[in-house]
Amino acid sequence: PKMDVGQHLKLKSVEAVQRFTQHPPRYTEASLVRKLEELGIGRPSTYAPTISTIQKRGYVVKEDREGVKREYNVIKLENNEIKEEVKVENTGAEKKKLFPTDIGIVVTDFLVDHFKKILDYSFTAKVEEQFDEVAQGLIEWYKMIDNFYGPFHKNVEETLKIEKKSVGERVLGTDPKTGKPVIARIGRFGPMIQIGSAEDEEKPKFASLQKNQSIETITLEEALKLFDLPKVLGEYEGKEVSVNIGRFGPYVKFDKLFVSIPKEEDPMKLTLERAVELIEEKKKAEANKYIKTFPENKDVQVLNGRYGPYIKIGKKNIKIPKDIKPEELTLEQCLELAEKAPAKKKRSKK
Repeated sequence: PKMDVGQHLKLKSVEAVQRFTQHPPRYTEASLVRKLEELGIGRPSTYAPTISTIQKRGYVVKEDREGVKREYNVIKLENNEIKEEVKVENTGAEKKKLFPTDIGIVVTDFLVDHFKKILDYSFTAKVEEQFDEVAQGLIEWYKMIDNFYGPFHKNVEETLKIEKKSVGERVLGTDPKTGKPVIARIGRFGPMIQIGSAEDEEKPKFASLQKNQSIETITLEEALKLFDLPKVLGEYEGKEVSVNIGRFGPYVKFDKLFVSIPKEEDPMKLTLERAVELIEEKKKAEANKYIKTFPENKDVQVLNGRYGPYIKIGKKNIKIPKDIKPEELTLEQCLELAEKAPAKKKRSKK
């Protein structure tokens, strides 16, 4: 609209919206490569193996994460009247991003504390330059290695004296029942909670963290809840149904059956009804697994596998030819196919 100098404007409305600071975006594989290029670390031929290695070793995971609902305030002034409103937004959703694991965080902190020079971005870039100089004949390779290895070896010797158990530990507080310390740390099978210490007369208690929990953020209250398991949910078909957490995550135990609990479900809130559903799903999957068995030789089975039907004899798996119907196989045919099957090649040591 046309306006004049000095013209007074009529206030229609003013709105103040609450906003939150955002953390830097997490890396994707592509953005991590760009960062490596920017820092001068590695070469095009090493980017893919580097990113693959940190995932294989469990230092990072690539996954999608759902956002969480968060409230925010809106204050509006209109017609000389102030109105306040609380709205809800979805925040924190990530797709195919790289997330550090507890093991990755502990390893990184340890290396930064004890191998600061090597973990410095400029060190790697400088070494890359020295490799080029060696290739060009400007410096002798053994002099370069000698300059690095002497101080590095001394550093390693000093680091070996550090108490392993203290690395990555986080004391959460005290267990009100026993008065013993509650510690979050990395164990043999991953992140876990420990009540007590090895020096105590009574052995320490251990519980694995759930997939959505982290050593860095878990609270004392959340840690103590992990020791509520195993928990008996009730009975089904006259047998006990319980829930527990093991090396590979939370599961339901029913007789001799172990059923994994989906990662999006909280084992602490699992009901008997839901546990029975999981048990029946597992039973159905197990029933579909067996195509044929032989009472006269229980070691021989014809099974449905991930890549199609196959014969299992003890620990040996035998592929079934495409022209043979698995359900029509006899015991003799199974044994004959096993004899003709090529021997597995032994893996050569690298």
